[in-house]
Amino acid sequence: MFDSIRSHRRWLMFFMLVLIFPSFVFFGIQGYNRFVEGDNAVARIAGKPVSAQELEAAQRERIEQLRQMFGDNFDAKLFDTPEARAATLEALLSERALALEAATEHVLVSEERLREVIATVPAFQQNGKFDYERYKTLLAAQALSERAFEQRVRDDLVRQTLLQAVADSTFFPKTVAERLLRIGEEQREVRELRFRPEDFAGRVKVTDETIAAYYEANRREFETPESVKAEYVVLTLDDVAAQVAAPEAELKAYYEQNKSAYGQPEERRASHILLTAGEGGSASDKAGARQKAEELLAQLRRNPNDFAKLAREFSKDPGSAANGGDLGFFGRNMMVKPFEEAAFKLRPGEISDVVETDFGFHIIRVDEVKPATYKPFEAVRAEIEREYRRQQAQKKFAEAAEQFTNTVYEQSDSLRPVADKLKLQIQTVDALTRDGVPSKPGVPQIFTPRLVQALFSDDAINKRRNTEAIEVTPNAFASARVVEHRPAALRPLAEVRDQIRARVERREAARLAREAGAAKLEALRKSPSDAGFSAPRTVSRAAPEGLPPGALNAIMQAPADRLPAFVGAELDGGAYAVFQVLSAKLPEKPDPERRQFQQRAWQQQAGAADDLAYLASLKSKHKAQVVDAALKSAGEAAKK
Repeated sequence: MFDSIRSHRRWLMFFMLVLIFPSFVFFGIQGYNRFVEGDNAVARIAGKPVSAQELEAAQRERIEQLRQMFGDNFDAKLFDTPEARAATLEALLSERALALEAATEHVLVSEERLREVIATVPAFQQNGKFDYERYKTLLAAQALSERAFEQRVRDDLVRQTLLQAVADSTFFPKTVAERLLRIGEEQREVRELRFRPEDFAGRVKVTDETIAAYYEANRREFETPESVKAEYVVLTLDDVAAQVAAPEAELKAYYEQNKSAYGQPEERRASHILLTAGEGGSASDKAGARQKAEELLAQLRRNPNDFAKLAREFSKDPGSAANGGDLGFFGRNMMVKPFEEAAFKLRPGEISDVVETDFGFHIIRVDEVKPATYKPFEAVRAEIEREYRRQQAQKKFAEAAEQFTNTVYEQSDSLRPVADKLKLQIQTVDALTRDGVPSKPGVPQIFTPRLVQALFSDDAINKRRNTEAIEVTPNAFASARVVEHRPAALRPLAEVRDQIRARVERREAARLAREAGAAKLEALRKSPSDAGFSAPRTVSRAAPEGLPPGALNAIMQAPADRLPAFVGAELDGGAYAVFQVLSAKLPEKPDPERRQFQQRAWQQQAGAADDLAYLASLKSKHKAQVVDAALKSAGEAAKK
């Protein structure tokens, strides 16, 4: 019973790490320059609005979750689009619909399951075990109460319970799976005759007239894009933290309050005998269990060495009875309160009186005590100072962000006032286009689409005013100002002549290769021949051997009862290939592991499809609708 509380469920751990906890750690500020009044709903469900602020917070949360998952390879610009916001809004409406359905169906999560799930989150563990002090410290660092965090976890578990029930009921027919497996495993023996553009380059003649015509027809390809040189300042949580004072007395107080994070608190190894009254036991059953516990205690007082024997014989805890009642080591806040209080009062070898908890009646023996060990303050002072400054900075960041926002707006002809006031550095970027700047691993993406759009506005270009303060990442605001604007310009023909010549030559050579390949295919279908073809090789959908999808589809779609046959397909780089499909067969010994993996994947895909259908039905049931025209249009376009 107690062992089960400490057991790990890997899928729940993953769910918590990816979908729940990062959203708290990186939630960010919800904005400081909102001047919208009245109903600014972007959607409604069950008659209640979903505000633009709620959508903005959900979008930032989603982007930060993805950033944590993909690390340096993540490009936030790909998700800062109308289509991405529409998708986030749909997810938000799905979440609300699930919550409404859970309330309607009275779906609940027990305290025991909630405690079990939270205990499995690695961020809350010390040496592989749940650490209550660490739990409190991490929540406090994010300005979260235990009640708020636990309610969020409970809500997510309720929603997951509903979706899991749908996925578990999904049925994927074996006959369909078998047919799909056979299609995927079918192997075809082919020969190839390839026509390459470079083999036809000598036949292409590009005249000056052709180059001029291409230049006129594709002028936009040869434009130097519009660009700006700009100054910008960024306010981050680190900037605020750097200006926070860290008095020695405060750091020592922090150390004492969070001492468990810098060492190993006291742990105790104990054994117990548990007597229960059974499910829904009556008062007489409960009294009987207590009496039996008292009898066993009396027996142990006479002969303490019988503890393990009596635990194996009488204890009702399936997790520890077979081990003589051994619960292993545990620390504070890992057991229910009455059990913990009794266990931490005993000396090694001592046996408690009968202790009553919600689980029943316990007799406890402490077997071993590991004293608390902590790193000295001096050894962790630098770490504490960083954490202290970060926590204090989070409290001051809202005020600093408001100053930043007001200053760049009120003194809009220069970034120097805000830089001086908040001790920030003015930086410069050159050749910034409307496409922004390429993302670099490990470098925050400051020039988000919103900031770039603001820099290319009429106000910024023609009046040289600061942009508004824009939250570019959680806990980071930026403002920029155009220093120099360069309109788009057409490069002269003389400068791009060789570039055009190469393009036209490649295009015409690819056309000749295609035409030659198509002509050869037609001739072979009339008069089959093996001349010029490569040696046979075997391909399949599971093992395409480097063939592009179009070529593989052409090969696999040739009727099996009409082989050998000839098919043609375009390849990458402008090449064209004619394939002689010789035979079709199934492998003699299919891979059982691959088959099982594929069947599980199809089952999961079917379950995911059922989940989507279920969510759609719930949104319809609870009358979810997008009322913002732009988001509605983007969502409809993304579905096409």
